[in-house]
Amino acid sequence: MKLEYTVNSIDVNKKVKDILLSKLHISHRLLITLKKENCIFLNNSPIFVDKTVILNDKITVIFDYKEDNSNIIPRKMDLNIVYEDESLLVINKPSGIPVHPSINHYEDSLSNGVRYYFDKIGLKKKIRPVNRIDKDTSGLVIFAKNEYIQEDLIKQMKSNKFYKEYIAIVEGYFNDKKGTINAPIARKGESIIERCVNKNGEKAVTHYEVLNEFTVDDKRLSVVKCILETGRTHQIRVHLSYMNHPLLGDDLYGGNLSLIKRQALHSYRISFIHPITKLKINIEAKIPEDLNFFINNF
Repeated sequence: MKLEYTVNSIDVNKKVKDILLSKLHISHRLLITLKKENCIFLNNSPIFVDKTVILNDKITVIFDYKEDNSNIIPRKMDLNIVYEDESLLVINKPSGIPVHPSINHYEDSLSNGVRYYFDKIGLKKKIRPVNRIDKDTSGLVIFAKNEYIQEDLIKQMKSNKFYKEYIAIVEGYFNDKKGTINAPIARKGESIIERCVNKNGEKAVTHYEVLNEFTVDDKRLSVVKCILETGRTHQIRVHLSYMNHPLLGDDLYGGNLSLIKRQALHSYRISFIHPITKLKINIEAKIPEDLNFFINNF
């Protein structure tokens, strides 16, 4: 992957470094790496970034340098790839698989499968998941193929340019079929995992809309669309439980396990501006069978 920029009249006499930082939005940390790897060119020749530019000079940054990814063990895995280009990879993750390796999932996380896939296609890059979803949540996960893409997409998330929509099956019927939950979230006591609504927590905003209501075994259930404005840990799970509508199967936050054994939550749709093409990308993930059973049969 490469970035190209043609110097205009406003840029004349500026240093290459200044243009990289201000026009291409390359971070100081990434700039150090690019200099070290000799990946910055002016008119197709490698240069020092302190060089000044003239009108119509062409600056090129190439990201094909190799990185050490030995911290992730490669593991062959059937990846449901829903989008891929030279910049990023989007996977529809099944439930039951964590995104990151951990003590209990050192070799069977989604990142292990992506490392194997990168090896297969000859991509020697670090494994960089951009968004994170829980182990038992299914749906879309983005992996950036280099640091520039990762940084750009994270900036979009922080500035609300990155759209994230989830489908949830929750207990009970809502009085208000559409609304916004604006309630800060913090750790619950000394728990490493559990979160709760707390006035001293971090800002958390979830927009919701009820799509359908039905009854299963005398239990009232609702299919709810959730749109995240912020991205706190367990945000949808905590917010819906706080509204007395816990996710079906989410026993950590009060959900019933009799109908499904995992939290009924699916990362369904994402939308963002592609860091290179600047075009809007819209991606949807097919809803898994265990959730479709409720949506289509009741």
